[in-house]
Amino acid sequence: MRLEDEIVQRSFKNEYEKAIVNMVFSYNWLVNFHINLLKPYGITIQQYNILRILRGQRSKPATIKLIKERMLDRMSDASRIVEKLRVKGLVERNICASDRRNVDVLITEKGLNLLSEIDKYEDEMEKRLSALNNNEVKQLNDLLDKMRG
Repeated sequence: MRLEDEIVQRSFKNEYEKAIVNMVFSYNWLVNFHINLLKPYGITIQQYNILRILRGQRSKPATIKLIKERMLDRMSDASRIVEKLRVKGLVERNICASDRRNVDVLITEKGLNLLSEIDKYEDEMEKRLSALNNNEVKQLNDLLDKMRG
């Protein structure tokens, strides 16, 4: 659906203004989808992001600093989120043997199992972009990279 119809706005000052509003609207559209997808699992988008980062470490511990650097939402309090995941049994926190000021974080088997359950909805997530073909998705990625570049 066209942005103008979604937000009931007749026109924009120019295409740049429309693009900015469109990206913010589309971001919220995707976030709301993910919130609803993750709600039955009792985790937030930020918690999900950290679990995916830790799974990507392939059994190697990650420091809070590394997690912060890789998070999609860099304004999040990674330490607080990791603690919530620890309480849920989804991650372990250990004092780093080589530097006692650091904390090593590892995903637990329970965390890996939770991600495996959520992975079953990967096709559902990708359907959010199903109006675009592979070339258009690549072009979208390239344009977003260029915009930030």
